[in-house]
Amino acid sequence: SSGVPSALHLGWTVSASSMATGFVELLGDSLQGADGPIATADALAGKKAVALYFSAHWCPPCRGFTPMLAEWYQKDLKSKGLEVVFVSSDRSDDDFGGYFKEMPWLALPFADRDKKEALSKKYGVRGIPSMVILDGDAKTVTKEGRKAVSEDPTGEEIPWKPKPLSELLAGAKIVSKDGREMSIAEAAKDRVALALYFSAHWCPPCRAFTPKMAGWYTSDLQAKGLEVIFVSWDKEEEGFKEYFGEMPWLALDYSERKLSAKLGSALGVDGIPALVILDKDLKLINSEGREAVTSDPKGEELPWHPKPVKDLAQGPGSINEVKTVIAYCETQDAAQQKAIEEALRPMAEKYLAKTSDGEDPLEFSFMICKTTDGLSAKLRGMSGLPGLPPPPHEHPLERMPGGDGWSCDGCGAGVGDERFHCTQGCDLDFCSDCNAKAGKAQEGVPPVLALYDIPDNGGFYVLPADAEISAASVEKFLNDFSSGSLQRKQL
Repeated sequence: SSGVPSALHLGWTVSASSMATGFVELLGDSLQGADGPIATADALAGKKAVALYFSAHWCPPCRGFTPMLAEWYQKDLKSKGLEVVFVSSDRSDDDFGGYFKEMPWLALPFADRDKKEALSKKYGVRGIPSMVILDGDAKTVTKEGRKAVSEDPTGEEIPWKPKPLSELLAGAKIVSKDGREMSIAEAAKDRVALALYFSAHWCPPCRAFTPKMAGWYTSDLQAKGLEVIFVSWDKEEEGFKEYFGEMPWLALDYSERKLSAKLGSALGVDGIPALVILDKDLKLINSEGREAVTSDPKGEELPWHPKPVKDLAQGPGSINEVKTVIAYCETQDAAQQKAIEEALRPMAEKYLAKTSDGEDPLEFSFMICKTTDGLSAKLRGMSGLPGLPPPPHEHPLERMPGGDGWSCDGCGAGVGDERFHCTQGCDLDFCSDCNAKAGKAQEGVPPVLALYDIPDNGGFYVLPADAEISAASVEKFLNDFSSGSLQRKQL
């Protein structure tokens, strides 16, 4: 013997329940079982995976999915190390109780509504039924748990850890315009970055974006080290072939339908056209590649690492899902706009850095608004902020009857007996007021800092007008929001 005391000799023990502290922090000290409360640490100790099941009695899709999940759980999943915790969106304790009786697993106590809301926000749950899979340490495995379990109801692949992109693409069949087949390694050889272009022949926005992207690719981006791979969501192979014929880059072969769907799921693509930028090692750089390329079509900033402070002119980003701070400074000069952007940067970098391990979702996004067109006008109108003259349109406009089904691209309004529509077919309309003042300079409008919490039923907050936008005031603004001391406004 070496004489070194062992853990056994000293009576040291590490219980399985002590390893479940992450679940206690996440879910609280106790969960509800069929026979009453049960300690969270004991209930979830030693589990291979835990599924947070967001559901409700009033939701028809939930009531369709729950019996299937219960059958899979009792037949295979429970014995293979899965525990399920029901996180209720029911409207009353009675509804919760009646629904929970149909479930053979655990539940978050219905009375803990604050915990339920915190879980929904943490995991970005926007619709039900939804299921988030956690590993034994309470770390996120996948937010696509419902899909993962449905595809593997016997639990052969528990805990359903998503495969890395490099593994997903390892055997992918990539084809060139002349029909030559190649591996993903060949496609990435000597490239600075890869862009996976999710698109389809039947999609009008895709068919509008593809010619622009093709022009940028052939003029500058290809020479600067970008390769594009078309990932088709076409419904028929003929559509794929016709559409690919218009593209100057590579494609994932149409036969790779399952891989196409897996890539979309792995990268969170829920709408097309979408452009996802990867590095040469197939690691994600930017999931909002379309906006990045549109703002930099010559590739001066390729491979387009995400910026801490984004320009609203490039698109709304994740404003519908993530709390977003926007600095409106459309009438300030370039030096003032730069100073405001620098004031946002410290907090923007702080929150972006928190997401670097891929575990925690982005808590706050930061944007700056420097121009008066598009989203600026609409958000100002929705927020009750002072309106600004829109920039003049590039084509002549003609007077038309107002009617229904339109909104002004200058102020966001959709009222009035007349509208002014682009004569060259652009999807642009001005109301009579915006048409009269389009292009006119307006000075003396102070910058505005606003925080939008759209997931909270469209809530937003505005920095007091007498506060200068500085790094210190931005930090205090966010601290005041977190403490609940700001006045909530409603979009």
